[in-house]
Amino acid sequence: MTDHGGRRTQADRDALTVEIGYALCSAAFAAAVVFGAVAGPALLFTLPGLFETVLVRTGVVLVPVLFTARVVAVLVRFQRAAAQPSQPGRTSPDS
Repeated sequence: MTDHGGRRTQADRDALTVEIGYALCSAAFAAAVVFGAVAGPALLFTLPGLFETVLVRTGVVLVPVLFTARVVAVLVRFQRAAAQPSQPGRTSPDS
């Protein structure tokens, strides 16, 4: 439902779909980059056992946290942008 109580238009639904897709793709990319940066050295090189385990587990813990944070941040930003008028302060097209 929109702010004025009516149904969402097809354009509104399409914009939300695109934004959700962007949020998921950008979150997956960011999570993959962080996992590669944190756990990559442990996967590429032979490191002492404890150090390797800590790096991989840290990467595994950071991935879902970062993914969730990115998705929420993108969708909250989209919601705030949609709630604001396109030309703040203007009350009519003739202003």
